[in-house]
Amino acid sequence: MPDAGYEITRYIYATSSFKIPNFFASSRRPRTWSDRANWIGYVAVSTDEGSARLGRRDIVVAWRGTVTRLEWIADLMDYLRPVAAAGIPCRDPGVKVESGFLELYTGKDPGCLFCKFSAREQVLAEVRKQVELYKNSGEEVSVTMTGHSLGSALAMLSAYDVAETGVSAGSPVCVFSFSGPRVGNGRWKERFEVGVGVKALRVVNVHDSVPKVPGIFFNERVPEAVRRMAESLPWSYSHVGVELALDHKLSPFLKDTGDPSCYHNLEAHLHLLDGYHGRGQRFVLASGRDPALVNKACDFLEDHHLVPPFWRQDENKGMIRATDGRWVQPDRPKIDDHSQDTHHHLRLLGLLRDH
Repeated sequence: MPDAGYEITRYIYATSSFKIPNFFASSRRPRTWSDRANWIGYVAVSTDEGSARLGRRDIVVAWRGTVTRLEWIADLMDYLRPVAAAGIPCRDPGVKVESGFLELYTGKDPGCLFCKFSAREQVLAEVRKQVELYKNSGEEVSVTMTGHSLGSALAMLSAYDVAETGVSAGSPVCVFSFSGPRVGNGRWKERFEVGVGVKALRVVNVHDSVPKVPGIFFNERVPEAVRRMAESLPWSYSHVGVELALDHKLSPFLKDTGDPSCYHNLEAHLHLLDGYHGRGQRFVLASGRDPALVNKACDFLEDHHLVPPFWRQDENKGMIRATDGRWVQPDRPKIDDHSQDTHHHLRLLGLLRDH
């Protein structure tokens, strides 16, 4: 992160209160810290040098994509629920989002070291802390949310929440979304874009099916009159923000494949973004990003590039070289409890009733 001009200030953990068998609740990762909780992202702040380039102090919240079985279930819970029912201070009961995303965002487990505060509470407390710190120093501040797939949905939801609750203190809030699904209904779209004024850019591969759901039949593409009539249905969804449509078939590095997981792959999206120079322009890689990254977790590169597919092995990630020369997995460092000032910031936000 220092090389990118940002420093991480807090890691985010998420859980859910779904009452389901332990098989579904546990992670498919071999070394989890909790049966129900998982690391799901982080908060980072631009360094002095990074802020000088941006012209402001930027606070970023980054959310990862789906990993656990519990999260796959959350992805599939495609019925709408009012945001106010989860404690987000919206007076319009017609503003609704997908219930699974909302559950992961607000769920918590008082008996778990990592999730005695919900992901929502962790984010709001940390963003408020950083906004207050730099605003009081007289700096201009912005809040940026980003994520891929499930992470995109959580980025949209948390951006809206930060703006709706006033945690951003008037600072601009925006989202950079990668291959994200629809999150809420038409009233949510209006409240997101007009009511609280969040800006969102959605980067999508036009061949990826994930951005087309939920709301296959009733969405922002149907005529306005039809959408208004379908607004009360639990399956009527609308995308927010502006779409940047990319096409993997325009990249000379990628092969023709029928594997839909390749279309959805984050590294493939970053590769397409690197080569995009506007509609109708030639595909030319601009940043020096190595195309080999595309094959980290898929088989998408043309064979003549001689990059093996699925070359990243998650179970070996983070290995270090010991003093005797052997490569080993390091002992997991002790993870401290949530910062003591979390209580302070949540109390100021009026969210400490359960603690």
